[in-house]
Amino acid sequence: MALISLHLGVITDDVVQLRKSIDAPGMAVLQFGFGSDAKNPHLPHKHEHNQVVYTGTHDNDTIRGWWDVLPQWERDNVIKYLGSIDQTEISWALIRAALSSVARTAIIPMQDILGLGSSARMNIPATQFGNWSWRLPSSMGFDELNGEAERLRGMIATYGRL
Repeated sequence: MALISLHLGVITDDVVQLRKSIDAPGMAVLQFGFGSDAKNPHLPHKHEHNQVVYTGTHDNDTIRGWWDVLPQWERDNVIKYLGSIDQTEISWALIRAALSSVARTAIIPMQDILGLGSSARMNIPATQFGNWSWRLPSSMGFDELNGEAERLRGMIATYGRL
């Protein structure tokens, strides 16, 4: 069984050594990468091969929801890092960043692929109701998702993840 080391928050050297000693991949969450400087371990240039990169996790807002409330200075950091981006396509800009990472595995929530906002968030930690209820709308069949699937497949091929 493959394990992923959930190591978010304050990480000591002992925690890093334990993770490495059992060869468990660590995590990098792109949403956490833009609130500080270039040394932030969640930024793609700091990723390692033995990691799993996420655009965001089940405990984060969707990329669109995150972007909509992100302070301007942090948005500026995102734009500076990613380069010229269409801000209406912020989800795809971060999907591209995740897929181009050296991290062995990239996990992209469906809500980010679809560019959905906060109403599609999966979980809000420490809340009792309304979590884990988001589902792909039944109106979205294969035909409706074909454009996103082709776009994602193209990026996956571009970054050698097929």
